[in-house]
Amino acid sequence: MRVLMISKTFVASTSQRQLEELAKCPGVELTLVTPAYWNTDDGSKQVFEPRYTAGYRVIVTSMTFNGHFHLYYYPRLGQIMREVRPEIVHIDEEPYNFATFHAMRLARQQQAKGLFIAWQNIYRSYPPPFRQIEQYNYRHAAVAVAGVADAAEVLKRKGFNGPIRIVPQHGIDPEIYRRSEPRPPRSSNAPFTLGYVGRLKEEKGLPLLIEALASLPQYCRVVFIGHGPLKDELEQQAVHLGVAERITFKGIVPTYAIPQEMQQMDVFVLPSLTRPNWKEQFGRVLAEAMACETPVIGSRSGEIPHVIDDAGLLFEEGNVNELVACVRRLLDDSALYTHLATKGRQRMLEHYTQERIARQMYEVYEEMMKSKLLQWFGSVTPTDKPEDFREVREEFEKAVAEEVVSEREEG
Repeated sequence: MRVLMISKTFVASTSQRQLEELAKCPGVELTLVTPAYWNTDDGSKQVFEPRYTAGYRVIVTSMTFNGHFHLYYYPRLGQIMREVRPEIVHIDEEPYNFATFHAMRLARQQQAKGLFIAWQNIYRSYPPPFRQIEQYNYRHAAVAVAGVADAAEVLKRKGFNGPIRIVPQHGIDPEIYRRSEPRPPRSSNAPFTLGYVGRLKEEKGLPLLIEALASLPQYCRVVFIGHGPLKDELEQQAVHLGVAERITFKGIVPTYAIPQEMQQMDVFVLPSLTRPNWKEQFGRVLAEAMACETPVIGSRSGEIPHVIDDAGLLFEEGNVNELVACVRRLLDDSALYTHLATKGRQRMLEHYTQERIARQMYEVYEEMMKSKLLQWFGSVTPTDKPEDFREVREEFEKAVAEEVVSEREEG
């Protein structure tokens, strides 16, 4: 089967082993379409790092509206599809985004079966033209792949009637995310580091970490890795609580350096807060930390309890006393600390490796190829629009121009 995967995720080298595993599956001819870089929402540029590309083809191509999740698309995608002639088009994007609409229409022209990925785990109604884009993709996708069960329920509630398969998606490479050497025994009163990796923004609940630090022993530290709009507020809070000297802001580090950073943490904390329009969709950093045998503590937001299960500690969202109690349990009980470090690695190997995720996606592909019902999708070639979608593109760009200008000014 010829599979064309369209994804900006795999610009990061730590994700690419999953594609090598997928390419090993019987009969798979895999081609990845990805941009040369992605402008992330923290203002940095994530450049494509082709480190693990054995067994599949990579096409690096230009992207219009790079960095704008809902608006971007690949202008050369039609030409690429005509060259590759895919049977399956795997669109690694939400159904309400223009990139998904653009790729789905092109897939239908090639009589290929398309699938999209859904992580949105809260029911939301989108304004035009995104509502129409979403409904178009619902009508024409052969399969929807939900990253979590809540996302599958949202798809059903919003009217998607096709097959839905739940696959966590981007797995962890256990050879990259692992301890490079055993953790040395911790002596009494030695520094104990609580770590966080990701965007510094309000819904991640990061002020709770600083508030907790004020109630923990002096040898406890917090390290934040990442940038975001909350940095100044966190610094001011630390000064106000008298713990500024116990906090480190490392900024952004390359993706290949994250495993080493996680190994240096004594515990990884994800204190996310559910909001009316957001709750934690997965928490990939939790799986990465568990793979490095760093115990994890998480709030009960969204998917976090399901990712951690019994391989870490949980606390109620926003409850600083419960968070402090979790940290103290690890400080006071070395046997529990060792157990959770081992259990976390075991859970990652059982559920979240790139090999496992690749095998699950392969099963979805096989189902798409074999099902007579699914073969009907993609058998109709639209004739009411030009092949290069110039009219669609011009209309869309005009409709979102003001939004793009606004986003750039805010950035």
